[in-house]
Amino acid sequence: MALSWALAVLSLLPLLEAQNPGLVNLTALNPALVNLTVIPITNATLEQLSGRWFFIGSAFRNPEYKLEAQKIQADFFDFVPNLTEDTMLVQEYQTIEDKCIYTSSHLRVQRENGTFSKLEGDREHFALLLLPKDPKIFMLAFSLEDKQNRGLSFYAVRPKVTLKQQEEFEEAIISAGMLKSEITYVDWTKDLCGPLHRQKELEKKEENKEPKEDVA
Repeated sequence: MALSWALAVLSLLPLLEAQNPGLVNLTALNPALVNLTVIPITNATLEQLSGRWFFIGSAFRNPEYKLEAQKIQADFFDFVPNLTEDTMLVQEYQTIEDKCIYTSSHLRVQRENGTFSKLEGDREHFALLLLPKDPKIFMLAFSLEDKQNRGLSFYAVRPKVTLKQQEEFEEAIISAGMLKSEITYVDWTKDLCGPLHRQKELEKKEENKEPKEDVA
């Protein structure tokens, strides 16, 4: 099963044990995590996340997740929030094993808990949104209270992050009780989804140009 939830957005959730969506006490886990904020999600938060994001890297303790992460060569997606319905449309382009895969899905937003979720069957699975001070990056946290299964994934507004942004992610990894050697980064030179993305953007423009029927 592809792990695009954690590796890019949220399809990892069905593989995670359903958990209480309440806020994790990150500073209790490690005082250094005070640099990351877990706060209720507001309209401003969703508007900040709206737009194009690039998956940069991740670290997972679960061997299966780590193996799947190594298959991801490149990944980018568009977040389109619906502020009234508390959902997020995710349009994702993944390069996996030299193939481009496009998917479209919706996430649920739990504002007070600071989480995103995805419903699979009769179970709902959650991931915690972590917002560093830099608005051009964000992270998703998984099972931080579980030493054997915890993980973090990292996203940015550009496919190439600055040294400072990368250091923020690596510091979060260490603060979460993991090692930098556990991180798997993508290789953006292997992205094969550019042509498909351009084609879909062109199709959208053509649709918007179609004349509307006059109402008598």
